Amino acid sequence: MNRILSWSAVILWCVLIFSMSAQPAAVSNGLSKGMTEVIIEHAEKVVPNEEFNLGSLNHIVRKNAHFFLYLILAILVTYALRQSGNNEARAYGLAFLITVLYAMSDEFHQIYVPGRGAQFSDVLLDSAGALVGIVTYILIRQVPIRQVPGTPRNLSKK
Repeated sequence: MNRILSWSAVILWCVLIFSMSAQPAAVSNGLSKGMTEVIIEHAEKVVPNEEFNLGSLNHIVRKNAHFFLYLILAILVTYALRQSGNNEARAYGLAFLITVLYAMSDEFHQIYVPGRGAQFSDVLLDSAGALVGIVTYILIRQVPIRQVPGTPRNLSKK
């Protein structure tokens, strides 16, 4: 059951990435500008005398979205591979490969989306996110699980 749920999460996350990439440039930019405006609105409360440039900050938001979408994808893929019985080294290598190949296919897909295009720099950013995601997975797995009263003791560490 864990295997099915973990691969379902991977597929759903890939669908999310694909749907965001399928948005024409104007729609995608409008979405990220809206998010950037919310960030600026909150930042102005913290540092009211600071001047924020919407264009520059929007670019940062868009690039961070790439990084974090693929960071999460790599964590999900790594977990799914471990649930499927792959050993750690194989899971980490395959997770990185799968995530980078998906990033490449996503950029290729954007060639056919109005106003969008493929950018090698985005694949590099996505790959960096994947690498950080796998390292994050490894670090999280190193944290010892404390027994909570009333929970079963057979928590497997895959």
